[in-house]
Amino acid sequence: MTDGPDRARERSAVTIRASEEADVAAITAIYHHHVLHGAASFEIEPPDAAEIARRRRAVLDGGYPYIVAEQDGRVVGYAYASAYRPRPAYRNTVENSVYVEPGRERRGIGRVLLAALLEACERLGFRQVVAVIGDSGHEASIGLHQTLGFRMVGTLRSAGFKFGRWIDIVLMQRALGPGDDTPPSR
Repeated sequence: MTDGPDRARERSAVTIRASEEADVAAITAIYHHHVLHGAASFEIEPPDAAEIARRRRAVLDGGYPYIVAEQDGRVVGYAYASAYRPRPAYRNTVENSVYVEPGRERRGIGRVLLAALLEACERLGFRQVVAVIGDSGHEASIGLHQTLGFRMVGTLRSAGFKFGRWIDIVLMQRALGPGDDTPPSR
């Protein structure tokens, strides 16, 4: 697929900003779709807005970034980083999540979101980002992460069961800043 003038215009019209409480309804709607129709999340029942608000607050209170993509005045995607694992030795490693509004996939929104999220994580001093991608057949997500420097580190076969089938998890990783070349400052 080539980037013609229409695609370039769509991408340039995307604004990335910190999420706000007022974005919770849009975030909930986007996530609701992905829970019900995709394998990016292994949740079966979509959480309500109160639960999404609680989760968003926990991410922010943990010192992690939570951003949204806006286009034509509406939220069309969101991304956040969270603790990869709860043990203290993992404090320099985050897991990323990126979701785009249905019908707006493959328009560069996910790429702009993920690039901004990586920049925010690096500014905050994180050193490694892990992508846990539901479904080894999710070529768009795998490709997105590869274009932004993630490398494949493993596949957990049949890790989840959803939509009447077993689903793999693909693990990808990317270093930030000096990565593991120097001790962390965090």
